Amino acid sequence: MGLIVDEIVDIVEDKLSYENTSGQGGLLGSAIIDGNATEIIDVGFYLSQGFGEWFKNDSHTSHAANVNLLLVDDSPFFRNLLTPILNSAGYRVTAVEDASTALKMREEGKGFDIIISDIEMPGMDGFDFAKACRAEGNWVDTPIVALSSHSEPSDLDKGRDVGFTDYVEKFDRDALLSALDQTLMVAGGAA
Repeated sequence: MGLIVDEIVDIVEDKLSYENTSGQGGLLGSAIIDGNATEIIDVGFYLSQGFGEWFKNDSHTSHAANVNLLLVDDSPFFRNLLTPILNSAGYRVTAVEDASTALKMREEGKGFDIIISDIEMPGMDGFDFAKACRAEGNWVDTPIVALSSHSEPSDLDKGRDVGFTDYVEKFDRDALLSALDQTLMVAGGAA
């Protein structure tokens, strides 16, 4: 799959905050980027159009039915890429942009069956988020799967030390679905 543009105006690295004003499929909405109004493309929409089977994996639906999943990732791109994958696998997904928003949900008494957290986030990173979840509150025993582009043995060890149930490379869809399925199976067997 490719994306064709008329012209690359500029390459800007910035935190994206967009308004979901688009009713049009394929667009998430618009944002002001470097002073310019810019439409934001929904990559997940186009992936599902071109590769619908990529979002389907029937082997992972048995444990996902009626499972409330919290996805914590500062990247709108990854939240919008993973949400339809997880939804199509049968999960009921709530996606938030940072650990502090997630922890506010915990304080409000919201519960989830499983949590996926990015590791590299501004403010509170995934390691500190996992520690906070394990320290107190109603998420102490909730399985947490780390999602990261770093998967060195030292990263995996640190993840286990702070309380992650599993650790998955960010770009491996099959490994993520498998880790979720396995984690829920183990948690269900322990209950």
